[in-house]
Amino acid sequence: MSVHKLLLAALLAAAVVTGPASAQDPLSVVDLNSPEMSQAEMTRADVEKILNAATAEKPADFTAKRLSGLDLSGLDFSKAILRSARLNNCKLVGAKFVEAVLDQAWLLKADLTGADMRRAHMFQGQFRGAKLDGADLSGARVASDLTKTSLKGAKFVGADLGADMRNQSMGLMRGILKSADLEGADFTNANLSRVDLEFSSLKGADLSGANMMSAQLGGADLTGATVKGTNFNKADVTSATLKELVNVEKSNLENAMNLGSAYRD
Repeated sequence: MSVHKLLLAALLAAAVVTGPASAQDPLSVVDLNSPEMSQAEMTRADVEKILNAATAEKPADFTAKRLSGLDLSGLDFSKAILRSARLNNCKLVGAKFVEAVLDQAWLLKADLTGADMRRAHMFQGQFRGAKLDGADLSGARVASDLTKTSLKGAKFVGADLGADMRNQSMGLMRGILKSADLEGADFTNANLSRVDLEFSSLKGADLSGANMMSAQLGGADLTGATVKGTNFNKADVTSATLKELVNVEKSNLENAMNLGSAYRD
């Protein structure tokens, strides 16, 4: 099996799929130290050349390209196709990915601080350990693994991280933000249905109008979060910290599951 097919197979069995035995962790079957995953086949100059040659009819295409370890800060990848691209440990500070396709892309431990990722499509991507502080993912489709990412002050306004219950041919695809740092993040009107937020920090986050139906919030810290109009129907808040919530009376927190085990005022 080719490396590309191996990566695809790993992603299809990833943590974005739930169910019995849930899935094999893709990181357990891929050698992250291999040249395929850790070394670049292009230089920054090569990347810039492709970006500069892109047109509306023919966007820049980096499908399955190996770009790991490069400093690509400030580059504009808007509408570019980065499907299955490897950008592990890349420096992408302030880079633009507006409406870019990042399906099945690998960005492990990448630095995306302040990146503009509005309306990007991120399906089955691997962002574990990445830094996205202050990044703007408003309107983005994020059904990817962001376990242990830093997303302080990130914007998810109107973003869709929820499970698509109409398309389950490959399992339940949804955002995974387990143990993520989401302090001060803005999830206004975001879809977080069935999203895994276990043990994440949502301190001071704005969840106004967010749909958190059936979300997994076990052990999460929502201290000081704004929850005006937030839908907590069937959300699992086992051992979650729900103190100093703002506008809690305008949410349906009482419909959450295991509320009795949560830490409250």
